[in-house]
Amino acid sequence: MQLRPHQSRACDSMIAYDKGQIIFPTGGGKTLTMIYDLIENCKYIDNGMTTVVVAPRILLAEQLSAEFLEFVDTKYTHVMHVHSGETHHFSTTNPEKIALFNNTARAAGENVLIFTTYNSLDRIRLADIEVNTIYFDEAHNSVKKNFFPATEHFSYETDRCYFFTATPKHSLTPNKPGMNIPEVYGQVISKVPAPELIQGGFIIPPKVKATKISTLISNVADRDCKMIIEILRDEDNMEKVMVAAKATKHIQNLMTQTQFMPLCNALGYDVLWITAKWGAFINGQKVNREVFFDTMNEWGQDPTRKFIMFHHSILSEGINVSGLTACILMRNMDVITMAQTIGRVIRLNKDDASDLRTGKIAAGDLDQYRKPFGKMFVPVYSNVGISTQRTLQNVVDTIFCQGEPAISKVRK
Repeated sequence: MQLRPHQSRACDSMIAYDKGQIIFPTGGGKTLTMIYDLIENCKYIDNGMTTVVVAPRILLAEQLSAEFLEFVDTKYTHVMHVHSGETHHFSTTNPEKIALFNNTARAAGENVLIFTTYNSLDRIRLADIEVNTIYFDEAHNSVKKNFFPATEHFSYETDRCYFFTATPKHSLTPNKPGMNIPEVYGQVISKVPAPELIQGGFIIPPKVKATKISTLISNVADRDCKMIIEILRDEDNMEKVMVAAKATKHIQNLMTQTQFMPLCNALGYDVLWITAKWGAFINGQKVNREVFFDTMNEWGQDPTRKFIMFHHSILSEGINVSGLTACILMRNMDVITMAQTIGRVIRLNKDDASDLRTGKIAAGDLDQYRKPFGKMFVPVYSNVGISTQRTLQNVVDTIFCQGEPAISKVRK
């Protein structure tokens, strides 16, 4: 396992501190840092240990599981999922079954690796098992009122506890929790500025562009259709596009009340969309989520395929979407969601990454890259979209110019 310099620094900090926050920009490789720490920690424990990985969504918990198990030897590690989603691993939310699974493996001196969500973390607390290390991914979620009690419990009761995020959430009021509570979250033990990752050739910067659209079209679905088609037709590097929609009904109306899909197909685009309410669709055909994500990743890695993919919030946080070149924001967002959405499009083109590894192109010399930046489009008409554009540009300046994380602040 080859760590980048900033990942090595983070792992050294985790050796030095048994609790703390690791602040990486999206695309900085938080998952590999967790995996490396887990593997190294296993070397020094003879009688097995229990490790918990917490994610905000079931989809991300399953993605993290797949990434961990590329490196973790399951011969001596027993894997359990604690959430309501489907997985081929043993899965339960019953505290008694959690305890039985964990304690049986530990009695044999073997390791247990548990993947869960913030929503189900309390079930592990109720199981009353010994947890040696816990990794909180997208840790800004842990401050939510219904998640914080379990977070606080494991912060105090676990031997080693680490909070990973690109977007910390702080509280300026004593009535609500925030990651600026050192007793629970520790101090920031590792922080990586985004400009360092850009210069190192690990991510690319975003580029914000406001797109003015006509106010003469009163029907929202028709207006959205015209605007998106014009962007796809007129802009460069629009091969693989994600759209953050205003709401599920806007996606539904666009697909059913306009000629959007045949217009996209005529331009060579496949059309995908996924929502919690209606499920997943590829070119109008309903599919299960596994087929959707397999197709998304296959097409994302295929330079000959063009697609446009719609969602409301399900893809904004943590989920890897291969090959994205641009994102269209159809709604305003809070600072965290906006920063997370930017993170979907600033990953390297795979051929650029290969050339960087071999030295064919120089790290940070963006003019040599096939994909020198990730495009962020904001539709603007009348006064609509102006605040979204302003917020987005402020977030970009904070993260990619000043080198600081975009911190969300709870004021009341």
